[in-house]
This record gives sequence, structure tokens and C-alpha cells, in this order.
Amino acid sequence: MNRARPGAAAAVAGVALVAACGTNPYATSGVVQPAAQQQLSASTVQASPRARLTTSTVEGLGEVLTDAAGHTLYRYAKDSAKPSRTTCVDACEQAWPPLVSDSPASGVDAQLVGQVTRPDGRKQVTVGGWPVYTYAKDTATGVALGQNVSADWAAITPEGEKAGKATTLGATEIDGLGPVLTDQAGRTLYLYTRDERGSGQSTCDGTCAKTWPPLLVDGRITVAPAIDTGLVGELTRADGRKQVTVGGWPVYTYAEDGAPGEATGHGAGGTWYAVEPSGCKVDPSRRPASTTTGGY
Repeated sequence: MNRARPGAAAAVAGVALVAACGTNPYATSGVVQPAAQQQLSASTVQASPRARLTTSTVEGLGEVLTDAAGHTLYRYAKDSAKPSRTTCVDACEQAWPPLVSDSPASGVDAQLVGQVTRPDGRKQVTVGGWPVYTYAKDTATGVALGQNVSADWAAITPEGEKAGKATTLGATEIDGLGPVLTDQAGRTLYLYTRDERGSGQSTCDGTCAKTWPPLLVDGRITVAPAIDTGLVGELTRADGRKQVTVGGWPVYTYAEDGAPGEATGHGAGGTWYAVEPSGCKVDPSRRPASTTTGGY
């Protein structure tokens, strides 16, 4: 059983990460560094009638986007970001007032902010293409009561993603393997050589996916500072769920890895390998003695 060396559970820093396995054709703009690495400004511009956006931290959700009064902003799953389209009208907009403005909003990355014309002709602010709303029952700042109303509504981050839905990639050092990618729980990530790098598809479904759970994403992807965000992306699985890719490879955990720092799936069936931070498979010659030899 392979465990990380003492202190290795922290993200690997100082490891030169070169995209030796090529670029990622499925990179996504939703990949961000942790909030501590963000350079988003919380300053606002006072000019009327421009809507003012800022950021706030809500317990349990992390960083969210807010209006000038500090009320949490939300996105609606039944709307569309590409192209921007709003569907919340009439009774819906009474509960979820749209953030409207005659001019583009200010206060966060201007490249992410835009406008969409509502059915009544008013201009609604968009972030990352998503129309944004407040929630009528959020009567105080620093709260997000709308987060639990239904699965269709979610607080929105400054990048336009769903708040509280981050999938995190890290890296750790494992004896005999060197640096490998991990998920937010510290579990080793693997690639499957029967998948085709860069194809945008996963071939591990059914029983396979129970043994090798895909690393899913339903919001933004955050990565440790040592990992090249340009290698990270996502694909759509056959069941419609989104799966993280690194270097064009779909990535998975292994159900038999019982604790962070284990990599008992490395080399399984001659098709499963731990993933280096560069997006390459760990050299098969570095095969732990206790690694399983089965497939799935």
C-alpha cells in the first residue's frame, strides 16, 4: 500500500511542470487558481446608472458576486450563457429581481461582464454570459438564502460559475511514483489508456465507472498554484455529466484507494496509471510492489 511521505499531502511546490504531453484542446475558462491567488478587485465605480458589482464571502459557499448593496447575486439554470438569454419573467422575477443597468456593470473583470435584453426591453447584467439576479428574501448582506431554493438557482462567483461547486486539483509526492495529481480529498487521480487523449470522450462507464469513479465538475475547477491551468479542461460524459480532463485525458479516482496518498490502482490491467501534474501518465516502470494487477 503506497502512502505519501510525511508532509507530502500538501500541494507540490517548486516542481517544474512542463506540458510534455502537449496542449489541452478541451481547456476551459472556468479553471481558476484558489481564491487566495485571485486578483479580482472588489472596488466599485460610483457612476450612475451603471450597476456596481463587488465580491463577498458567504459561509459555506466561499467567494460570491454581490450587487452594490452587498446582496448575493445568482444565476438560473434555465437561462443560457451562450448565447445570453433570460427566462425568468413575471412571477419568477418578483422572487428573483434581475440586476438591470443602462450601462455595462463595473467592479470585476470587464471581459466577463455584459448585458442581455429582457422581454420588457430592460438591460440585464450578465457575468460569464449568465444573466444575474438577486433574491427577494435576502434582506441582509452576507447571506444566500436563494442557494437552497431549488437546484436551478445558485449563487454566482466572480468568474460566472456556480458558487460552492468547485472541483479542486492538487498534487502530492508518492513513494516510488513521484509527483501525482490528486482531487480535493487528496485521492490519487488516474488516466485510462483505452480512452483517447484529446478525443473529448470517456470510455469508462457502467461497472468500470463504479470501480474508477470519474472526477466530475459542476461549477468551476480550481488548481494548486504549481499546476498549469492550460492543461485542465472538461468533457461531457454519455450521461450528460461533466468530467475533468488534464492534458486531454479524462481523469478518475480508484475505489480501492482507501486513504489520501495511496495509489494502489497504478498499473492495474496495464491500462490504468497515476497522472503526473504535467498531464502525462506516471512512468509504468515506477510500479509499486503492492499495486493490483486487475482491471475492473
